[in-house]
Amino acid sequence: MRTDTPWGTLPARGHLLADTADRPVLDVVIPVHNEETDLERCVARLHEHLTRTFPYGFRITVADNASTDRTPDVAAGLASRIAEVQAYRLEQKGRGRALRTVWSHSDSPVLAYMDVDLSTDLNALLPLVAPLISGHSDLAIGSRLASNSRVVRGPKREFVSRAYNLVLKSSLAARFSDAQCGFKAIRRDVAQRLLPMVEDTGWFFDTELLVLAERAGLRIHEVPVDWVDDPRSSVHIVRTAAEDLKGVWRVGRALAVGALPLDRLARPFGDDPRDRELEGVPRGLARQLVGFCVVGVLSTLLHLLLYSLFRAGAGPQTANAAALLLSAVANTAANRRLTFDVRGRDRAVRHQAQGLAVFCVGLVLTSGSLAALDVAAGSPSHGTESAVLVAANLAATVLRFLLFRAWVFPERHRTPDDMSAAIDTRWTA
Repeated sequence: MRTDTPWGTLPARGHLLADTADRPVLDVVIPVHNEETDLERCVARLHEHLTRTFPYGFRITVADNASTDRTPDVAAGLASRIAEVQAYRLEQKGRGRALRTVWSHSDSPVLAYMDVDLSTDLNALLPLVAPLISGHSDLAIGSRLASNSRVVRGPKREFVSRAYNLVLKSSLAARFSDAQCGFKAIRRDVAQRLLPMVEDTGWFFDTELLVLAERAGLRIHEVPVDWVDDPRSSVHIVRTAAEDLKGVWRVGRALAVGALPLDRLARPFGDDPRDRELEGVPRGLARQLVGFCVVGVLSTLLHLLLYSLFRAGAGPQTANAAALLLSAVANTAANRRLTFDVRGRDRAVRHQAQGLAVFCVGLVLTSGSLAALDVAAGSPSHGTESAVLVAANLAATVLRFLLFRAWVFPERHRTPDDMSAAIDTRWTA
């Protein structure tokens, strides 16, 4: 799947009801596999609830993924009797595959899904999708781990759920509270750009979706839910947990090496105040200055720490050169990623080589300052040496920023056609 929409012409995030007269606002997908016993009862209950409480048009889509019992017949019967219900049949298993397929073909501006057992209290559905309809948020999730959620389930599932979310927080730095709750929604325009980046087709699908969305800077809304565990659930906890851990490893590795082009998702709808140009200031300069200053302060502290360590066993020139070399490598890497937003491994070696050239400029300035101090003061104290190094580093920092911006990480001015071509290449890779 790919999109030909140039990023420069994407619409701003806004209210979704302006052009929905001929289509339902909400499409609720229920992925099922061998659920002939409970499907009709659950769909009827959901339909009654939406008819009574949801103020806009809706659709319920039963996504049957490779059921071998009467589930397809039950779904077809429901679709024939209830105008707001449709059935979709897939010949391969996988909850993620079912959601991706139905969401990719749906014309509703808000897409949701819930488990067929309806363990989540349906009163949370309208609060879940309202921020997406209004344009406030990009995705929404139900959370069983919020402080004011009411949850009834056994200790085994409670432990597995909390342990899994702890793994996500510690390994992938996830900030959302509940990855596995089967009660989520997403705006269709966001899904069109996010779904092609999600590889998993099983239970890890929505976790991967959330991690990528969060890393891309999309807005995720959380709703506390009341949830009662279904003791008849067919989910195999151990096997599912093992597959989820494999997914965590795969996504974590991809994020670590910069293999995911999340820059094409970051603030995609053009309404983030951080994207607005400051009057009289070139686009991006203010943000780069802030980032460079933060990295510069940390690099200076690192340089002084390393200098103090090396100075205990070496002369001032040797200690300074070694400390500056190591801090320069860290400085270039940090500025590459944080200040100038360069991701992935492309040209990383070249950037480090150019950074070392800039390092030589800093070495001349700081070493020259130490040499001048030695001539002027004879045997200066360690505190005096450090003060001179700080002043020399400040001067070198100004020159380093200019060289980084103009030479090492020059801003690329691309036309909309260039951007579309680059996106086309990424989609088809």
